[in-house]
Amino acid sequence: MTALLFGILTVALVGPIPQALAYASWPVYAPRAAMTLWQAVALAAVLSAFSTGLAIAANLLSPGVNGAPTTNPLDEIDRLGWPLWSVYVIVFALTLLVGAKLIYSIVRVSIRTRARRNAHRVMIDLVDRVDMHRQHGRDIRVLDVTAPLAYCLPGLRGGRVVLSEGVLSRLSDDELSAVVEHERAHLRARHDLVLEAFIALHEAFPRFVRSRSALGAVELLAEALADDQAAHATAPTTVGRALVACADATAPRGTMAVGGPTTLARVRRLCDTRPVPAISATAYLLAIAILVVPTLAVAIPWLTELHRLMSHL
Repeated sequence: MTALLFGILTVALVGPIPQALAYASWPVYAPRAAMTLWQAVALAAVLSAFSTGLAIAANLLSPGVNGAPTTNPLDEIDRLGWPLWSVYVIVFALTLLVGAKLIYSIVRVSIRTRARRNAHRVMIDLVDRVDMHRQHGRDIRVLDVTAPLAYCLPGLRGGRVVLSEGVLSRLSDDELSAVVEHERAHLRARHDLVLEAFIALHEAFPRFVRSRSALGAVELLAEALADDQAAHATAPTTVGRALVACADATAPRGTMAVGGPTTLARVRRLCDTRPVPAISATAYLLAIAILVVPTLAVAIPWLTELHRLMSHL
């Protein structure tokens, strides 16, 4: 039953729950609480997946007549029967595959993204209009291109806020301050690391169980959090005007642009001043429940049983 409960919980946390959360309208009005809830769902999904495999392993090493655990999983065929034993082995192998793929995805996404960013950082430092970025800040890089560009380039050795002259020509001083503050908010909060974790998690689980909308929903929340920081530093109307002006701004892969397809939704939320304390409190409580309740209800009995088995070794 422990393995079954963990398996059901894993599927729910990877598919239906993220899908429902992605289509909900409230997260953009409480982005910090919603981001916490998303991270709790992701962490609980990983823990539940590994717990499923561990619970199955414990079932395949159940105690024999002398109280000691059996050391050969094949000995459990007679007790469990071929159908159930086969299901256990398949699910256990799938759990190992998901774990290996998650580790591989984390390493691959990290190496690939950092290599792309390092190469791009070298390029923009070479073509930067030094006279312009001294005027706007040491972390600013200005490119002499007419195409609209406004994005941040994270990095451990100092992030960059990249702007093009095409964007500078569109924005007033207040709007430019809002765009710069938006990108600096991404850099300070390291939203890139959050998104990398969700990308790795998205790639690790099989397509038939994972939610297709989860990654896009988390990206929108990251932009909403940066918008709020920019609005606090300037004004919501200023941020809204800047978003509209930079709606068609583009950015290379591995960076975070101020514009994009979510611009309209973000402008609408800036115009909506509805109070959200109750929504935020509920989201935080759900995040705690998603992590704590399954542990208390399922993990503790299983850990007790595992301790009993190990005591006979």
